[in-house]
Formats: sequence, structure tokens, C-alpha cells
Amino acid sequence: MVQQLSVFLQNRSGKIATLTEAFYENGVDIRALSIADTTDFGILRILVSNLEKAKQALDRLNYIYSVNEVFVVAVPDVPGGLAGVLRLMSAHRIDIEYMYSLVDRGKNDAYMVFRVSDPDAMQQLLQENDLMTVSGVSLGLA
Repeated sequence: MVQQLSVFLQNRSGKIATLTEAFYENGVDIRALSIADTTDFGILRILVSNLEKAKQALDRLNYIYSVNEVFVVAVPDVPGGLAGVLRLMSAHRIDIEYMYSLVDRGKNDAYMVFRVSDPDAMQQLLQENDLMTVSGVSLGLA
């Protein structure tokens, strides 16, 4: 599993720009991101090259954040590849809390980030079906 930052942001112009500039100034590279918003706030979910430096930058900005563990799964990069993985998860009653894709990818795989209701069941499902997880090291995450 990989550690992800979930950053709570006011839904105001410039908040994400301030965060990305702080990461830049601290040598933190964003490897993947997703944002979900409401009228008043958003949740920015990100995988970063250096979690500790990112947390320090967020602390200096007084941003509220949490660290969560997520699966990065190598999904076959063919039509129906993602559908097959999702079908397996459904059959094993593993609920997806959220998911998003990565820009990086393997030779024959796309990478998807999953936060699930039952991490142990997900780990077992991946092992039983020869689905590979992608390590933080291979993604350039520290």
C-alpha cells in the first residue's frame, strides 16, 4: 500500500496554486492527484515524492490534512481491463470509497489508485488473481 495525503481546502481561488507553489519550493513532486469539491471546500488527494516534506509545507500553510493508505493497482491496459478488476471487487463485496488514475504507467498496464472499505480483503483478492500492486518506490514516492 502507498501513503496518500488528503488535504482539505477552502473552495477559493488560489488555494491549490498556493499549495503547489509550496511543494515546488520544498522539492516535492506531485505524482498523482484527484480533487472532489463541494460549495465550501474541496478534498485534494495526492501522492507525492516526499511525504514528510509535503507535510511540513502543509503545516506551515496551516492546511488541514490526513494521511491514508491506498492501493495502487496495475490494471491491464486493454479494453475491459478496469472492468475486470472492478467486477472482481464487486464479486468479493469490496466497496470502493474512491478511485483515480495515475499519469505514470507500466509497459502493459495503467495504474489506478483505490481506497477501499476492506483493505485485507482487497490484498487477498489481488494476490489470488495475480494482480500486481505498484510500490511507492517504483512511483518515486519517499
